[in-house]
Amino acid sequence: MPTYRLGNDLDLDAVLACYRACSLGGRRPIDDRARMATMLAHANLVISAWSGTELVGIARALTDGVYCTYLSDLAVDDRHQRSGIGRELIRRCREHAPQATLILLSAPQAVDYYPRIGFTRHDSAWMIKPGDPLV
Repeated sequence: MPTYRLGNDLDLDAVLACYRACSLGGRRPIDDRARMATMLAHANLVISAWSGTELVGIARALTDGVYCTYLSDLAVDDRHQRSGIGRELIRRCREHAPQATLILLSAPQAVDYYPRIGFTRHDSAWMIKPGDPLV
């Protein structure tokens, strides 16, 4: 049974190991320690899942607490997936901002997961990447 903690005061090496242990690591700058440290430090809602002393899951989000919560990362170690950790991390994010709509961009491998746990697809999400011109 995992335990859960609130807060972004986490060991960066443990966080990086968790990202490397799941598919999300391939889509995050895990080889850029400074950038990952900044991403972690600036997230104002971080919930982590632990198996003993090992970090096995993390939800990293930005929220205003009352209108929207952007769940930027949901990472669960592959060895611990399908055990309810992801769902519990999401539940705890919602618990900390119960009036806020939870928003995320799904990883391609997870597009079938989110509808199964209650998310609805939104067809008008837009993004502009760093370096792309605003025209």
